[in-house]
Amino acid sequence: MKEQAAWLAMQQLLDSALPIGGFSHSFGLETLVQEGIVRSGADLEQYAAAMIRQSWAPGDTMIIKAVYRDVPHQAWQRLWEAERGIHVQRIAAETRTGMEKMGNRLLRLALAIHPQLDLSSLKQAVNSRQCAGSHPLVYGMLCFRLGISLERAAHGYLYTCVMTCVNSALRLLPMGQTEGQAIIARLLQSVVEAWEETALLEPEEAWTNMPLAELAMMRHETLYSRLFMS
Repeated sequence: MKEQAAWLAMQQLLDSALPIGGFSHSFGLETLVQEGIVRSGADLEQYAAAMIRQSWAPGDTMIIKAVYRDVPHQAWQRLWEAERGIHVQRIAAETRTGMEKMGNRLLRLALAIHPQLDLSSLKQAVNSRQCAGSHPLVYGMLCFRLGISLERAAHGYLYTCVMTCVNSALRLLPMGQTEGQAIIARLLQSVVEAWEETALLEPEEAWTNMPLAELAMMRHETLYSRLFMS
């Protein structure tokens, strides 16, 4: 695929309207709102900034990096093991399931809209449960097959995490679309800086350090009322 078309295809992957179920998951944010920990746009911005640097960048993007490292050498087992080692760091069962659902839906969508891409090894591994098929794994494979650079793929994934977080907050907090977009704009620099801080890590060195968020994800399933699946 030509560079210009690949760039446009990536924009489709980053579209909040992409039907992979991201709108159904708050990944613990709903718990934090109900418990009064995140009460405003300012609180949300602090939370998202911490997640970028302490979870999404040093954790999820390392799965994407494993794709770019291992697929050229067809080191499939090494890739599946890297994904598993990072994916199981998600303590909450709801969160693990949510990331798998989004990844599996993205894979089905990709097979339908990009039949020219070679996703056969990933499809077989997901079907045989050799890998979880989590969202960052499928997203990373798509970006790699489209010819997107690792840096751009990582930036795009972190942007999607921020956008999903803010879109969830719009349904949970008394804030409007303009404030939400302003928060996204202010967090863009954090996205770039977080990738710069973690880009030299190997996938096996992935880590996360957001215990409050992890506890919120675990408590979500016991909330009295819920808008989100996780």
